[in-house]
Amino acid sequence: MKKVTAIIEKGNDGLFSVYVAEGLENIALNGQGKTAQEAIEDMMEALDECRQVYIEDGEPVPYEIASDIEFEYKYDVPSLFNFFDEINMTTFSKKIGINASLLRRYKNGFAFASEKQVMKIKNGLHELGRQLSSAQL
Repeated sequence: MKKVTAIIEKGNDGLFSVYVAEGLENIALNGQGKTAQEAIEDMMEALDECRQVYIEDGEPVPYEIASDIEFEYKYDVPSLFNFFDEINMTTFSKKIGINASLLRRYKNGFAFASEKQVMKIKNGLHELGRQLSSAQL
């Protein structure tokens, strides 16, 4: 299975974009949508359509896209919180020590997080993930 890195970002127009940054040498793959999820779905449709064009033209599908691809997504802050919208901003902001109003501004793209703030968010998410994965029912 081929591993590919895709970047998800929120544009100034309010739309989300996803594009392959690493892992595909000869194929440009991207998508757009009103949400991060829609952008991912659009990119996956583009991948399917690309494969189909090769098949319809009677050409071999390039090895890069012929088999399953495992996507690793990297998000900017607005895209991350859009995709994982079940995260409560108020509770999460208290946990990581960032003002809730400021975190919402990051989420909505009205402010941009410094590298230090991005690391607080990233570390908080990883800690939340560890806590969730160790929970038992």
